[in-house]
Amino acid sequence: MVPYIIKRLLHMIPVTLILSLICFLVIDLAPGDFVSIYKTRIMSMSSQMTQEAIQAQLEFLDEMRGLYGLDKPIVQRYFTWLFGIITRGDFGYAYMVMRPVSTIIWEKLGWTLVLTSCSMIFALLIGFVVGVYAATHQYGVVDYIATFTSYVGLAVPSFCLALLLMTMVVFVFQGQVGGLFSAEYVAAPWSWNKLLDLLSHLWIPVLIVGTAGAASNIRIVRGNLLDVLGQPYVQTARAKGQTERVVIYRHALRNSLHPLIMRIGSSLPSLIAGEIIVSIVLGLPTAGKTFYDALMYQDTYLAGSFLVMLAVLLQIGNLLADIALIRIDPTISYD
Repeated sequence: MVPYIIKRLLHMIPVTLILSLICFLVIDLAPGDFVSIYKTRIMSMSSQMTQEAIQAQLEFLDEMRGLYGLDKPIVQRYFTWLFGIITRGDFGYAYMVMRPVSTIIWEKLGWTLVLTSCSMIFALLIGFVVGVYAATHQYGVVDYIATFTSYVGLAVPSFCLALLLMTMVVFVFQGQVGGLFSAEYVAAPWSWNKLLDLLSHLWIPVLIVGTAGAASNIRIVRGNLLDVLGQPYVQTARAKGQTERVVIYRHALRNSLHPLIMRIGSSLPSLIAGEIIVSIVLGLPTAGKTFYDALMYQDTYLAGSFLVMLAVLLQIGNLLADIALIRIDPTISYD
């Protein structure tokens, strides 16, 4: 197991380097840069500013272009950025907020991981429990409801579900929506009251982000368990007089979880995509809104760093899913 893990970790290095180059090039392909976009915004506000203020802003932006190397070739800027990451852990400077990228990543990415982790756990629990029950009670009322609900969960976009929940919470339950904390707890130190306030806000984005995953997991678990329950070895176990519970949980269920485990490692991109939409709609302090703004303003270092970090997390997720798959099925080879 250890040599296999080391081998996979070594493979992650060239993959991450290639992905970082692709991300950097794609972001830079758009015409202009952060300075030119900001200049356009300043010129559009010329009626609200004096000529002296406009000229001062333009001169400052020209200095910024030279200070941060935006006037250099893209290849030179990429290798300078990459060298800073490898040698000093320096992800560059975010022009959009005038702060180092590393501080923004650790500040925003933490809440993103909390939200996506809770959403993944929610999707797995709902998908596993409902999928198993629907498969073992085929053509029952719960099976029909689960099938219909899974279709709806996959069809409804995240932003529609977010708006629907916002409307219900505000106008029906007279609750608060938006952010992860109430106003009095945003800057307050951690306490039990702040934790409870976080949980009271967190369930809405978790439900929105995890709904599509839960719907997909229900279909995966139900379909695969039904296929396995029809296999000859399951019928043999029943013929030997084993109870239905033993047949399902000891023989059938274990062999039906392979697709679900493989999906865990690849579910991060869809969770991040849903998190971006939900963070914009609900105003969450996660990486989604910051990443979207970085793309809009062509903040190459900030957007590229977020993409690289997400690529690393995706590879780690795939590795953990493969390890879990090997543990649950000893017949799978490490090679």
